Parts: sequence; C-alpha cells; structure tokens
Amino acid sequence: MTTIGIVEDNETVRQTVRELIDATSSFRCVCACATAKEAIGEIPRLKPEIVLMDINLPGESGIACTARLKARMPELQVLILTVYKDIELIFRALKAGASGYLLKRAPKEEILRAISEVKAGGAPMTGEIARLVVQSFQTASTDGIRDQGLSPRELEILEQLSEGITNKRIAVRLGISPETVRTHLGRIYEKLHVQGRTEAVSKYLKAGTRE
Repeated sequence: MTTIGIVEDNETVRQTVRELIDATSSFRCVCACATAKEAIGEIPRLKPEIVLMDINLPGESGIACTARLKARMPELQVLILTVYKDIELIFRALKAGASGYLLKRAPKEEILRAISEVKAGGAPMTGEIARLVVQSFQTASTDGIRDQGLSPRELEILEQLSEGITNKRIAVRLGISPETVRTHLGRIYEKLHVQGRTEAVSKYLKAGTRE
C-alpha cells in the first residue's frame, strides 16, 4: 500500500482527489492539507511516500513547499498537480525537487498511473507539458550539456528522461537492457555533477532554453 499526501487549497478538488486515491486498492491518502504551512507540519509527521502538490497555495507556494519538504525528507516524491503550464514554473518545480508535473484536467486514470510511475522511479508529465518541454529544447541550444562530455547515447537517454519515461520503457525504446540504462544514468549523473534523475532533467532542460 502506497501512502499519499495531498496539498491543495481548493476544498472540492482536495476532497475529489482524496476520494480518487482512497477508492483504489493500491493507494491510501494519509493527509490532505490546505496550505503549505499545514503541509510542513503534517507531512513530516505522517510520512506519506508521495505528495500531490498544487502550486498556487495561500501564503507560501507549492514550489517553495516542495523545496522545504525535500530538504527535510529527501526520499519523499512530489508530484505537481496544477492548472499552470508555464515552462518556467515547470523548471522551478523540477529544481525544487518535484518528480513529475501533471495538469489538473488530466483524466483520473492518468493521475493514478502517474502516481504508480513515480513510485516505480519515473518522472511522469501530462502529454501537453511534455510537448512544451520538448519544444523548449528543440528550439534552443544544448551545447552546455554537450560540453560536459555526454555521448550521443547518453544525450538520447537524457532526452527521454525529460519526457518522464521510466528506465524500463527507455530500455524497450532503445533496444537495450534496463541494467544498461542504469549504467548510462550513472555516467550521466557523474558527468553533470548531479545526484539523480530530477536534477539531471532540470539541468538538461535549463541548458536547452538558454538563448
């Protein structure tokens, strides 16, 4: 059973998402907070494995709340669930430690699938968000990343990471084993001087939007 926390100021949305989660046999909601302040108090105490985080909260934003929670709970996985599809907010959320980015209008099945993907080590994004991300680096230079010595295969894997694809799916797409994917990821993290996939994707996307 995967435990879930919710941070959402809209009472109707908060209750709807809670009911969606509790209606499954795999997930259980252990807290539903209306503000970042409440979340900072409740989430470290109740220790959910995954948090669904809104961005626009009263007082402190969901992005700032994510950064504070990740500082206290490094293993916590945060999945942004918002109405905003601004590329700068996506970058800021990833930099703060978010593991995925969904729009609230995503189908219920997609939200549940995204929770499962985060649990499995993925970084899911709503298709519309993924397209924005891809467009952002297709129209800009990635020389900053290339200059750090990544091979064509490593760049290919890093690009697919930015789409929120799991290691297993990357392996299938590229016709290699999951173990080989993990080996490449280790080299990518070392070359980019990052600690994990979220930091690697954030660095890649930021490099891809430089003028």
